[in-house]
Amino acid sequence: MQIKDKVKERYGKIAVSGNTENCCMPGDCCSPSSNIIPISSLRSQQAAKSIGYGQSELESIPSESILGVGCGAPTRFADIKEGEVVVDLGSGAGIDVFIAANKVGQSGKAIGIDMTDEMLEKARSNARTNGYTNVEFRKGDIEETLPVDDNSVDLVISNCVINLTIDKTATFRQIHRILKDGGRMIISDLVTDKEVHGESVDAEKWCECIDGALTRENYLESIRKAGFSKIEVISEVPYMKDSEQTGGRNVASITVKAVKGD
Repeated sequence: MQIKDKVKERYGKIAVSGNTENCCMPGDCCSPSSNIIPISSLRSQQAAKSIGYGQSELESIPSESILGVGCGAPTRFADIKEGEVVVDLGSGAGIDVFIAANKVGQSGKAIGIDMTDEMLEKARSNARTNGYTNVEFRKGDIEETLPVDDNSVDLVISNCVINLTIDKTATFRQIHRILKDGGRMIISDLVTDKEVHGESVDAEKWCECIDGALTRENYLESIRKAGFSKIEVISEVPYMKDSEQTGGRNVASITVKAVKGD
């Protein structure tokens, strides 16, 4: 099975069953011995708080949108303003979209993009059930042509998703394309001290956000190649230590800000 198909399958199952086993998620819930974790469980809320989400903002959005997956909280650093258009790549059940929607208000818009039908169905249901009218969830592959117009977005966010792509630079070029001049992106993602290439790549570990991770230097270089300026690492914390699970690599969570234009 191709890596992209494996990723789609894995996260589709998460949307349906709530089983966050072997996913991009902090703590021991990534281990094969974990039990199935209901999506709306206290444990998912605790996992979300452990990576930077605040209790009050979690209480302000649909509980079903909180899967507890991710490696950071990009909205925490984004300074989202009323009236802005915000796009979230790999939006899942909608946690960051709903947080952004609360901040942009009715004069703004929050758009989630995901390639997984089950996640999109869940996110759209969350929006309908909770009366959100300033959100939209669109199907798209973030490495290919994003279903968003050129130069139309104020902010792009993403949480531990770009490391799942094959071509990171292609993804960042798509982000650059849809941003307005002066628009910004805030991305939380994982980087590693040693990359995996060729036949050594394991599709399962790619889905766990390990084998697809770049080094910090190569990750930032892929952003530069896409045309961004003012690239800044605004947060960096250890995420997973050298272990059997990581294949002998140290993994860190970083949040990066970059701007389109000077």
